[in-house]
Amino acid sequence: MCGRYYIDTDDPEMRAIADGVGRYGNVAAGEVFPTNVAPVVSPKGTLAAMRWGFTFPGGKSPVINARSETAREKPMFRRPMVSGRCLIPASWYYEWEKQRSKKVKYAVKPPGEHNIFMAGLSAEDRDTGQECFVILTRPAWEGIAFIHDRMPVILPRAIHDEWLFGSDPYGTMSRALDMMEYSEV
Repeated sequence: MCGRYYIDTDDPEMRAIADGVGRYGNVAAGEVFPTNVAPVVSPKGTLAAMRWGFTFPGGKSPVINARSETAREKPMFRRPMVSGRCLIPASWYYEWEKQRSKKVKYAVKPPGEHNIFMAGLSAEDRDTGQECFVILTRPAWEGIAFIHDRMPVILPRAIHDEWLFGSDPYGTMSRALDMMEYSEV
């Protein structure tokens, strides 16, 4: 789930976000892939450039997503759930539907929204010192479950500060956006 997302720099808000962290070096825009450095609203509420994916000790692939339902129970996510909550700005995210021998790629976002902010967790990589993030996921809204059974936790703007600075992250996530629209790309 949510192995790619898109930052449309033709959109003024996304352009400002990308430009705001561009001073940190090679920051992804357009289609964002795991291990790319991308713009993130940090736990302090400021823009930062972070690498997508936590390093799993002894693991080959980065961990790019965390199940929202169990994040507080997993050692890798326990501390970030308390002090590393962040927001990942995007224009939409991608998901693939398996249709026999082929996969159909969809762009997904809430109806009427120009941009989305996905709930995430951030932490410093112990080996490199680089700030990293994962995207929190949840069961998919029934209208898109045929594409994939998981989706990112997408938070409405009105609760962004509550997510970053509040004391009840699970209560905040319970008010995530549900309904989505999708288009084949």
